[in-house]
Order: sequence, then structure tokens, then C-alpha cells
Amino acid sequence: MSVTASAEITGAALSVPGAVLSVPAAAPAEAAAHFAARLAFEADVSDVHADLASGAPGVVVVDTRSDAAWNQGRIPGALHIPTARIAELAPRLIDPAQTVVTYCWGPGCNGATRAALAFARLGYQVKEMLGGFEYWVREGFAYDSAAGTEQRPIDDLTAPRSGISCAC
Repeated sequence: MSVTASAEITGAALSVPGAVLSVPAAAPAEAAAHFAARLAFEADVSDVHADLASGAPGVVVVDTRSDAAWNQGRIPGALHIPTARIAELAPRLIDPAQTVVTYCWGPGCNGATRAALAFARLGYQVKEMLGGFEYWVREGFAYDSAAGTEQRPIDDLTAPRSGISCAC
């Protein structure tokens, strides 16, 4: 039983905030700055897919995982630059006018974050792709592997079964 419900039963009307409001929400202007900053640092799988499919200019997607991971599966059109080799290879392979989007395995791995930091330290504009390769596959997008092009069914916990964008 909650503290509020318990207090009401005993007749003492206590006003205890719920878990969500135990820390008050930020002022709207602070919230707007925070969320705008997050979007400046992050891109989601669906947006990256849409840009690659449309040929939108200005973005290069970089897979930062190992050779074995790359061979297991990768986003079509991505460059393969393992994090440890970014400082060596990026200046030769990526135009500094491009915005780099890094990815690794998925949300349980911070490899894309470390890679984004390495690119930023080299002077590149960079975003991290939320969800990584895991969510690329779970959203039903085709991927390349050593065996060729593959695609798995959409995981309806990550995207609508219809394949139509969630439009969020």
C-alpha cells in the first residue's frame, strides 16, 4: 500500500509526491535546452535509415566494432573504423565537413560513445546512433554480413509490425 493511501485510511491527509515528482520537473526553458542538446548528440536508427535510404547528404555512418562483429552484420553503406583506429584512419577516409554517426552493438555497449568522443577530439561533428546495430536489426532493416544481405522480421517491441514508421 502506498504512503498516501495509508495516510488516507488513518484519516491523516498527507501530501506525498509520487516517484515522478519527487524531483520536480525542470522549467520549460531548461527542459527545451536539455532536449535540444540531446538531439544534437544523438540520432535514432529510423532517422539514420531514412537518411541513408534517401541519400541525404552530409552524413557518414561509422561502425566502430571489431572485424568479427563487422563480418557478422553491419549497416549497408557504413564505414568500418574500429574505435582504436579512428585517429589513424578517419583523417584519410572521412571529409571533415561530414557529420559522423557512430554505432556499435546496442544500448548495452558504450563503444559508440567512446568512438564519438574520439571523432569529436579530432574535430569532427558527430552523433551517436541510439540502439546500435541491435536496434537496426530489430526494426527490420536489411543489413550486410559475410553471407550477403540479410533481414529479420520487425520486433514489434521496437517498431510497428506494419513496417510503417511510428511517426514519433
